[in-house]
This record gives sequence, structure tokens and C-alpha cells, in this order.
Amino acid sequence: MREFIYFSQNARTSGNFNDLMAAGRMDIACHVVIAAFFLSHSLREDVKLHLIFNGPPDAPKHLEFVYNPEIPISKKDVSGLIKRMLFKYKKGRKIEAFPGCFIEKKSFRQLLEEFEDRDIYILDKKGEDIRTAELGENPVFIVGDHEGIPKQEMKTIRGMEIKKISLGPLTYFASQTVVIVNHELDRALHINMNKL
Repeated sequence: MREFIYFSQNARTSGNFNDLMAAGRMDIACHVVIAAFFLSHSLREDVKLHLIFNGPPDAPKHLEFVYNPEIPISKKDVSGLIKRMLFKYKKGRKIEAFPGCFIEKKSFRQLLEEFEDRDIYILDKKGEDIRTAELGENPVFIVGDHEGIPKQEMKTIRGMEIKKISLGPLTYFASQTVVIVNHELDRALHINMNKL
């Protein structure tokens, strides 16, 4: 199982929004959901996606997605799903708002602490190339929005064993990053299977 954590400093933490751009670039979050799970004519069953929204009015919110064949593919439908998940939030509880879709109040750091026994990677141009890095089993990848991971959040994770990993010299959209990481993991798995 591979997991992605998408962090957005400004994504809205209540469902009362219509304009995705004005809701802290909720459009990026929608694209990340689509990129994480969808292949041509099928869905990935080996991915878990975490969205951390840190915007107003009730930060932070943790939205978790696991395989569900009913996940919508259009940006409009994904935004509707996220809105409904935010509306279903219950204080002090982790709620399965819809099959495979969970919401709770949890910070970026709290989520990362749950992965202490896992290999965690943050996407960074200065990191080791993903094609030469030895990736652990069941890796966790951190992806920021268009503004990246804020310095304040980076300070909170100092001291944690998080490795920098690079997709090359160019900077990609968050959703493109998720697609490329998925591709590289698929590619490495295929190469390793052929060696057997």
C-alpha cells in the first residue's frame, strides 16, 4: 500500500463554498483525488490518500480516502464529495462520511506521527532521485499545494525521519506529482517482477 499526504495551508475547512479557487485552491485537492486513484478504465486499489486542510474556519481537518469503486471522476463531483464530507464532520470523532471516505480533526504532525514505523518521503527538487532511491515497502509521500509546505509546518516535523525525494529538476503540479510517483512505483514493481 502506498499513501499520499496532500497538505494545503488555505483549503477551506467547512463545506460552505462554491468557488473552488476562492476556497483555498480546492480545485488542486480535487485534481489530487482524481490523480491518486484513477487509471484508464479502472481504479487503483493500492492507494490511500490523506488531505490535510489548514484553512478557515475550523482548521485542521483530515480527509482520508481509500479504494471505493464509487469515487467520482469529475472535478465537479469530487468537489461535491469533499463539501459533503466537511458538512458531515462531527467534533471529537472520526466519521466515515461515505464508503471509503473519512473525516476528523487532525493536524499534519499528528498524522505523520501515526507513520513513525513507515518510510516517509517529502517531494523536493533537492532530494534523491526517485529512480535511484531505495524506497521502503508501503511508502508514504508528502505533497504540498501550489505554495508548498509552509516553513512553520516544516519546523514541526524536524527531528522526524522524513527523506527528501526528487522527480527531477522541474516543479510539477501536485496532481502531476502524484501521477508521476504512482508511475515510478508501478515501473519499479514491474521491473522487479521481471527479474524474478
